[in-house]
Amino acid sequence: MIKKVLYFIKARIRKYLLDEIWLEDYMKLGMKVGKNCSIQPQVTFDYSHCWLISIGDNVTIAPQAYLLAHDASTKRRLNYAKVGSIVIEDNVFIGARAIVMPGVTIGQSSIVAAGSVVTKSVPEGCVVAGNPARLIMKVEEYLDKMRDKLETSDIYGDEYTILGEITIEKKAEMYASLINKLGFVK
Repeated sequence: MIKKVLYFIKARIRKYLLDEIWLEDYMKLGMKVGKNCSIQPQVTFDYSHCWLISIGDNVTIAPQAYLLAHDASTKRRLNYAKVGSIVIEDNVFIGARAIVMPGVTIGQSSIVAAGSVVTKSVPEGCVVAGNPARLIMKVEEYLDKMRDKLETSDIYGDEYTILGEITIEKKAEMYASLINKLGFVK
């Protein structure tokens, strides 16, 4: 209990000293965020046009992703910046450092790979990757491949996570067994 109180106080001090913008600040300005979303640290939302961003239910956005509802590349020459809504539908995963540009809808149950630059809308149930992001495969194809891989890979339980209080020994074991290959963790 004391840990939670200290964390709360520390977070509030950091917010005011560093002038951090929190998710609730974007929502007060009109950005919509659905239920059961996991928005990881250092995700950047377009503060100047955040009311043009709508995020559905059960969405995961990995660290350092950018959602940009405006593009000022035309501002100096045309005196106008481009703007467009961003719609992230339900059950979407957006990978680390992905960039979603204005005017894009990411269809329900789609996956955007880490580092992708999404300049066009993504159909429902698709995996996209690259710069610019291109269709790689359907989500079901991807999940079938991962199910097959799961059968032949090392699998780790909660005790191999920070929340499961992983030990130094388990960290070393996990590291050694995953050199040049992938595994799965609960």
